[in-house]
Amino acid sequence: MSTSNPLAALSEAGVSVWLDDLSRERMESGNLASLIRDHHVVGVTTNPTIFAAALAKGESYDAQVRELAERGASVDQTVREITTTDVRTACDVFRDLWERTNGLDGRVSIEVDPRLAHDTEGTVAEALELWKTVDRPNLMVKIPATVEGLPAITRVLAEGVSVNVTLIFSVERYRAVMDAFLAGLEQARTKGHDPARIASVASFFVSRVDTEVDKRLGELGSAEAEALRGEAAIANARLAFVAYEEVFAGERWQALADAGARPQRPLWASTGVKDPAYSDTRYVDELVTAGVVNTMPEKTLFAVADHGEVRGDTVRGTGEQAKQVFDRLAAAGVDLDDVFAVLEREGVEKFDKSWTELLDTVTEQLEQAKD
Repeated sequence: MSTSNPLAALSEAGVSVWLDDLSRERMESGNLASLIRDHHVVGVTTNPTIFAAALAKGESYDAQVRELAERGASVDQTVREITTTDVRTACDVFRDLWERTNGLDGRVSIEVDPRLAHDTEGTVAEALELWKTVDRPNLMVKIPATVEGLPAITRVLAEGVSVNVTLIFSVERYRAVMDAFLAGLEQARTKGHDPARIASVASFFVSRVDTEVDKRLGELGSAEAEALRGEAAIANARLAFVAYEEVFAGERWQALADAGARPQRPLWASTGVKDPAYSDTRYVDELVTAGVVNTMPEKTLFAVADHGEVRGDTVRGTGEQAKQVFDRLAAAGVDLDDVFAVLEREGVEKFDKSWTELLDTVTEQLEQAKD
């Protein structure tokens, strides 16, 4: 395993490095191509926050906005055109990599409108429309793992659409996501789709768990609570991997695997470190194992390239230790069920707010283009 290049070592350990960012400027400047070439990036994820930031700066979108304004496009239509154009272009950038890895990587994700997070029918309709509009085989449509999102995941997969399930915080919800995935592939087979052509990842959020749990530990103020700071997120992800190994060793999965299906890979999301007291590569170094994805903001990607510590597999075999951390958190007075409920609600609200900001930015740009 390479030690001089931590990103290379990460790839050699079986972790797919995806970038948690996309903008037209990044693609037009050749930056994305250089990250693929020089920094082992093999996929990209997007979300409403990323698109809102991309549109708020630079001039890369001005010409398209002017053209859409002249056509009389609505704000929603303009947002759809801009985001799907970027994602389609990114899919093309990654197409060769997608083909070389036989469809494993080279993936680009686009998220359904977060205002639909609690609307099953609306999510299904939008996911299918996004798949049709982008029209690229290496696309993944992101669907949140809300209670209402679970049946949408199954129904969209059943139509042969590749899905990135997002906003997963608890192992309990993750198990429901894996069940929705299996049901979707089973239905896809019944409808005549080749399961080998359907890909999925399950985005398990990491750093936000420590942010919320550490806040509660600080309020408890005990020595035991203080000793548990920074332990929850990694333990949670490792317990998720235990669940993954259980489900994808079962008979139900084996029947799909025999038909050519590939497992829904765990994806570590929200891996940028929020607390400066922790190493800025913590949520990469401590979650290394073969067969997973780690999607990183550019800042984290460069930190890993500079001083990441890839020490081999840091996930398999850690389940019992992770369970002990959760037992100690509960004994210290942390209500983990409430933590996960709060994080899901806040996650939906944050994306909803970013979507509103995106709409406001586009509204302003359309008005300026008409002047």
